[in-house]
Amino acid sequence: MNAPELRFEEGEIRPTGDWTLSALTPSVKRLRAALMQAQGGRWNLARVDRLDSFGALLLWRAWGARLPEGAQIPEALAGHFTRLAETRVSAPPRRRFGPLDALALLGSALFGLISHLADFVALIGRLALDLLYLSVRPRDWPVKEFSANLHKVGVRAMPVSALVGFLIGVVLSYLSALQLKAFGADIFIVNILGLGIIRELGPVLVSVLVAGRSGSAMTAQLGVMRVTEEVDALSVMGISKYVRLVLPKVVALTVAMPLLVLWTSTVALLGGMMSAELQLGLNYGFFIETLPKVVPVANLYIAMGKGAVFGLMIALVACHFGLRVKPNTESLSANTTASVVTAITMVILVDAVFAIATRAIGVPT
Repeated sequence: MNAPELRFEEGEIRPTGDWTLSALTPSVKRLRAALMQAQGGRWNLARVDRLDSFGALLLWRAWGARLPEGAQIPEALAGHFTRLAETRVSAPPRRRFGPLDALALLGSALFGLISHLADFVALIGRLALDLLYLSVRPRDWPVKEFSANLHKVGVRAMPVSALVGFLIGVVLSYLSALQLKAFGADIFIVNILGLGIIRELGPVLVSVLVAGRSGSAMTAQLGVMRVTEEVDALSVMGISKYVRLVLPKVVALTVAMPLLVLWTSTVALLGGMMSAELQLGLNYGFFIETLPKVVPVANLYIAMGKGAVFGLMIALVACHFGLRVKPNTESLSANTTASVVTAITMVILVDAVFAIATRAIGVPT
């Protein structure tokens, strides 16, 4: 194997040696730089011993995707460049983005939204009909599937929700203590932590965690079943995919979310209580005794109601996108991402509606 070289002799540019992939690999960077500087001469490839498609493409790009004038190319090597010239595809001219393109983009987004809404409403209607059917045939309830999903979305989510809740309680208590201490209003940290965590932070924090953890898992599971045609197999066997796959997930997450909210809020208050004791010297007994007085019990009912609604929305969104997965991996990843983003957005929107609807409930006067 002769090492490839690029020589300049008698006004000609003469590549020599083997211009193949194996021979070019050790010195390809040096030869690329030399080819970029090779100007003002005629090309003569008579001394090229061997040439493959990689070497021909290297020269072709240095020539600007065209044969240079006066180039001497042996007939045995000319076929490589002929094929490169025939396969060259010119880029289409770039069109400016105009008003019609913006209108088309807006229309496409609008039709996509309408399609999603129609499928989402159809999913809710189907689940309502299935619940009506199961209410008169209680033996057909998918109890095992419900129990398995309750364990996945509820019990397995307790450690991570407790950890995040505890840290949020510590951080919120620490930051509040810095401000309250400056004004001598140490005892009001109980009010801030109680209302903030029980009424707002607890439900929203758990919902974001569950949307990212359980919601994405539901979408991925249904999507994989769509890709592997397991959903179609259920239909062939006469088994309702909504009863066996969708309904247990929706019911399990709706039941588990209020309990997760209660669990996470409790751990967050414990973290805030510990931080308040270290920062402000408020003992645990004072905190536990004052909390029911400054935070009406209605806030707990609101939080658990939020949890149930958020769980229902997350499960419906996750199943909706899971059933829309097409039999390819790109659709699976796109719908899983869209499921998490949409679920979190829906949680924030529904939380805003709750805040407006319950603004006069559970607020101490």
